[in-house]
Amino acid sequence: MEERGWRARLGRRMSDWASSSDQHARDLRRSHETSGRLSIAEAGDREKVQLTGTLRSVTLRPRGGVPALEAELDDGSGVLTLVWLGRRRIVGIEAGRALSVGGRIGVQDGHRVMYNPRYELRHE
Repeated sequence: MEERGWRARLGRRMSDWASSSDQHARDLRRSHETSGRLSIAEAGDREKVQLTGTLRSVTLRPRGGVPALEAELDDGSGVLTLVWLGRRRIVGIEAGRALSVGGRIGVQDGHRVMYNPRYELRHE
């Protein structure tokens, strides 16, 4: 009996977590739609684009022996990996921060990537 109660509570918490992440994506989409900028999902590959989103994660991931700072930009419509080559850290680039970026999107290993983007920290 006790195990069923525990499993039911766990199921509700997992459901709450999933719905809160869905709500977060909807909130991101809504806030970035009102910015008037192109969404990540709409942005074409190999074209110069300006995008706005929120950084989901920031990690140091060396590429070919060179330091590289990687961040995932999310606007609710999709996720884009940003890579700054030769950088270990950039002041202000941290998870949860709103950011505008500009550059060209490429595809590497099936993931959309923008290398060395121009960026502007946003206060949202």
